[in-house]
Amino acid sequence: MCAPLSVLRAVIADQQGFLFKDELTFGPGTDEDTILMLLTARSNDQRQQIKAAYKKAYGKDLVSALKSELGGLFESLIVALMTPPVSYDASKLHKALKGAGTDDEVLIEILASRTGEQIKDIIKVYKKEFGGKLEKDICGDTSGHYQKLLVILLQGNREEGVDEEKTEKDAKDLYAAGEGKFGTDEEKFITILGNRSAEHLRKVFDAYKKLSGSDIEDSIEGETTGNLENLLVAVVKCARSVPQFFAEGLYKSMRRAGTDDDTLMRIMVSRSEVDMLDIRASFKKMYGVSLYSTIQVTQSSSVFCLFHFDKC
Repeated sequence: MCAPLSVLRAVIADQQGFLFKDELTFGPGTDEDTILMLLTARSNDQRQQIKAAYKKAYGKDLVSALKSELGGLFESLIVALMTPPVSYDASKLHKALKGAGTDDEVLIEILASRTGEQIKDIIKVYKKEFGGKLEKDICGDTSGHYQKLLVILLQGNREEGVDEEKTEKDAKDLYAAGEGKFGTDEEKFITILGNRSAEHLRKVFDAYKKLSGSDIEDSIEGETTGNLENLLVAVVKCARSVPQFFAEGLYKSMRRAGTDDDTLMRIMVSRSEVDMLDIRASFKKMYGVSLYSTIQVTQSSSVFCLFHFDKC
């Protein structure tokens, strides 16, 4: 069971920032429920205050202290919660590029869904924390049209607003580049989907369906393959609705042979202060069940409590 709110109040100091009681981390055994409830009841900014206040009070790094007491999935969750959002994204990209093989699913998820400003911040933090250039590392691990679209997304410079004069033309150009010809003009898909605003693309998708009788996703899936196909489809889905994109990601993470804990945790942590309520609503609309109940039957209470502790 999760710790009651009265316990949370008991371990929050009156001064600026929030302090763990010393015995919470270093006593006999670790009160994991209380740690989780304390951290998920605070914003990430407040967690950074907790970390700073703890070090000032005890001369110890809180994350290191927690890691020494915890383990497994719960430790990974707590470390993720204690990491600033931009640093978290940067670390996931670094791991995706520098681990054993390239984790294209992570590259696609982050670069397709983040705003231009978020991507620019990630690039800065990536260089500061890992000493390399994100674009260079991506180019070293990818190739072809897939690489080109990733690099375009890395620029974080999508056009703004809707250009009504271009919507019909873009739809016709996409049709001509795919369904309307023998072979596929990948460059046209990359240029339009990688540079137009989400608002503009939604109008293009509507015009495309009127023109071809099918959704743009169907054309992409029929005309491209592999990582390029996955990235193009992700860009389209994010342009339509970022919450729906992540609702689908959560659903798939819990419907594979064994729960994909990495994906589940990455989405829950990274979206918890962005659009989780919208993701919850999208999940229920798309799959007819609540995200809460789906996580409940597939996960331990530690991860389950991350998703909205008012029900724990």
